[in-house]
Amino acid sequence: DVKEKYDITLTRVGAIGFSAMMHGYMAFDKAGNLLVPFRTWRNNITEEASEKLTDLFGFHIPQRWTIAHLYQAILNGEPHVADIDYVTTLAGYIQWKMTGERVVGIGEASGIFPIDSETNTYFADMIAKFDEAVADKAYSWKALDVLPHVLTAGDNAGVLTKEGAALLDMSGNLEAGIPLCPPEGDAGTGMAATNSVRVRTGNVSAGTSVFAMIVLEKNLSKVYPEIDMVTTPSGHPVAMVHCQNCTSDLNAWVNLFREFAQTFGMEISTNDLFGKLYNKALEGDADCGGLLAYNYFSGEHVTGFNEGRTVFARTPDAIFNLANFMRVNLFTSLGALKVGLDILMKEEHVQVDQILGHGGLFKTKGVGQKILAGAIDAPVSVMETAGEGGAWGIALLASYMINKEENETLEDYLDAKVFAGNAGTRWIRTRQTSLDLKYSPSATKKACRLSVQQ
Repeated sequence: DVKEKYDITLTRVGAIGFSAMMHGYMAFDKAGNLLVPFRTWRNNITEEASEKLTDLFGFHIPQRWTIAHLYQAILNGEPHVADIDYVTTLAGYIQWKMTGERVVGIGEASGIFPIDSETNTYFADMIAKFDEAVADKAYSWKALDVLPHVLTAGDNAGVLTKEGAALLDMSGNLEAGIPLCPPEGDAGTGMAATNSVRVRTGNVSAGTSVFAMIVLEKNLSKVYPEIDMVTTPSGHPVAMVHCQNCTSDLNAWVNLFREFAQTFGMEISTNDLFGKLYNKALEGDADCGGLLAYNYFSGEHVTGFNEGRTVFARTPDAIFNLANFMRVNLFTSLGALKVGLDILMKEEHVQVDQILGHGGLFKTKGVGQKILAGAIDAPVSVMETAGEGGAWGIALLASYMINKEENETLEDYLDAKVFAGNAGTRWIRTRQTSLDLKYSPSATKKACRLSVQQ
């Protein structure tokens, strides 16, 4: 791209960062051979391990976490476990190939094994419990021998080797020696990309699936199977509600309307189709006219469903019109998410100053934002940069590593040097009315309050 635009052969960049899907399981032997095919976050084959480790640690271990996959392989008696020399995630694997370093960012590490935010590494007592639980297998390794080392945002995570440069650029123009920041998964980079790394902030990523991440002031009072505990790239504890279902069923209905239009010879652009139908939902009744919808396109662990079954139902006296139909399907796309967020906000009384929305649900300006604000009863902001993804988030973390001032936190760096003056729209839902105002992350709380009053 640089060559095409500027006729310059790219040989060096300031820093590099790698992001990939969070969680999963990649196991290697001493020769660096992959022992079993990559197991991703969708491979829900670790229920037994998940339950046993949760009981052992007193800490919720989701099925998709790396340690759950490792322990399930042990429970299954899989022969490859005896030959393990290194276990990591996809982002950790790429970092290893680029630098030779067995490291991951702390946010990524929190999807490998539980993280102690006081020490910014794996919980020592849980590591000991795991080693004790598998001691009878007499493996040649201990947990810390095979898990990647944990780094936090701003740490140097190695430099690009000649071998790594050759993997990135077969022409040989790219030079070795470029510094790399700690690799992160899509959850950590999403937090960076939305400036949701400070305590009492959060973000909701909504597309075919949906997850919310709230940065906590303190740990939760107990274990909840609906809530995953991870961290920011700086190591702050984060409560994560991850749901399999969001817009899949909604998209199916929109495509039905597309087919209807095409039957009558009408060609409507995707943006117009979604825009018109989403905005129509804002005309609907507060209770969606009594219509009822469940969007379980696939199973949903948050609400205890193993398989998906979508449902739309109405009583004879329900107000069945297009506005209410779109409204109920938009609200149900956030139904499972609300179950988890209600635990945080109503049972744990977690305080949130703002939530940033990003992803496909928020492409139609204002609609998904208002639906989310109504569902969770918290301020929701959508920035103009909301369309930027994980690649941009990890680039920000790489930039922080080489450009931060002494003792400058990631939170301050993003506020002052990346998002200062970034325009966006904030939606606040109150019992009486809703207020729409322009939002700037650099604005003080006092200024925001004055804007609301005016």
